[in-house]
Amino acid sequence: MKYKYKTVNTCSSAIYFDMDGDVVHNIAFEGGCNGNLKAISKLLDGQKVEYIENTLRGNTCGFRPTSCADQLAIAVRQAYDGNLSPIKK
Repeated sequence: MKYKYKTVNTCSSAIYFDMDGDVVHNIAFEGGCNGNLKAISKLLDGQKVEYIENTLRGNTCGFRPTSCADQLAIAVRQAYDGNLSPIKK
């Protein structure tokens, strides 16, 4: 299933990703630090929700209490738990 998560307190405005069970694929950020976010997306493609959450949750950016990486961890957890609705085609 494909998801869109609206980020909060980050330079990126949304995160798109696919989930098959607890495995995350096709991560793409809208806005933000293009090179860094492409690298994060490549490194995490095929990883499980638990790994992404354990690795990135709580990561901050500058003075902000969150980051694009932290928002990704939140997004995949919400999708996995059923608290984020998939994108309707």
